[in-house]
Amino acid sequence: MKLKDVKAKLKELRGMPEAQVGEELLNLRREQFNLRMQAATGQGAKQDQHGSVRRQIARLKTVQGERAKK
Repeated sequence: MKLKDVKAKLKELRGMPEAQVGEELLNLRREQFNLRMQAATGQGAKQDQHGSVRRQIARLKTVQGERAKK
């Protein structure tokens, strides 16, 4: 993902209400768990999905941390 795209995504996340950020984080953690289970059972999950989900979770946690400091 290009830097422009990342900045645009962060701007979008910062505009979300707190409840929606929490809900999105929960959904991503479930997806991360499902990807781990697929890998453990030998089902073919795309490897790039693991990193993508992990980065999305990090972005959401960054936004939550910024809001907590205010």
